[in-house]
Amino acid sequence: MAEKPEDLNLPNSVIARIIKEALPEGVIISKESRSAISKAASVFVLYCTSCANNYALQQKRKTLKDVDVLAALEEMEFENFVPQLKQFLEAFKLEQKGKKTALEKRRKAKESSVNTPELTSDVEKADAAGIGAEMGDLDELLVMDTDDGANNKFEPINSN
Repeated sequence: MAEKPEDLNLPNSVIARIIKEALPEGVIISKESRSAISKAASVFVLYCTSCANNYALQQKRKTLKDVDVLAALEEMEFENFVPQLKQFLEAFKLEQKGKKTALEKRRKAKESSVNTPELTSDVEKADAAGIGAEMGDLDELLVMDTDDGANNKFEPINSN
């Protein structure tokens, strides 16, 4: 738990940014007003968390879920926010799913590139170094030695 009541407050920079985004251009807000909004927001978050925790405990769970927070908002008589929050939640879940899918694709691509022969990367390295080796200029071909199975390695073999 928090050691001091101030530890439970939301960061002032976050509150200031939210206020700035909510107000029209040119509107200035006093330091005291920002402080009051910060304290009110902190109290709201703590109360909502407490209500959500109570709902989770009624369901015999210790972990808070999105349904707990939505139920808490309804219990706190903020049910007008629930439909819009559900939309934001759905958009967030889709975004997270897209990130997870992209990460899996990158992992699979990395794994497949690790399992492919290095001939292509050697040619690319030669091109990058300015050697410009053409396939017809190569005196040797790299062939995979598959006799030992586990220790797949490439050995040069004369093409003559």
